[in-house]
Amino acid sequence: MSEVRAVIDDHIDARLDARGLPCPEPVVRTRKMLDKLQPGQRLEVLTDDPAAPLDFAALSYRTGHPLRETQAETGYFRFVLEHK
Repeated sequence: MSEVRAVIDDHIDARLDARGLPCPEPVVRTRKMLDKLQPGQRLEVLTDDPAAPLDFAALSYRTGHPLRETQAETGYFRFVLEHK
């Protein structure tokens, strides 16, 4: 099934599809991918973990990597974080 969504910011340097992974795996894998990026690069993360909105806000706060986008899609969440 194809889903159409508006892209708010198309400047994405890396993508992580963490749908189907239980907590805390989406955040753990996101941190590992952010460590590989250069300052200013952006990571898009897709996850269906119900705790993700709080987890990703906390991740951004703790690490200092700005959370540039948060979207609730049908059945999953989309986050864009920028490496500080």
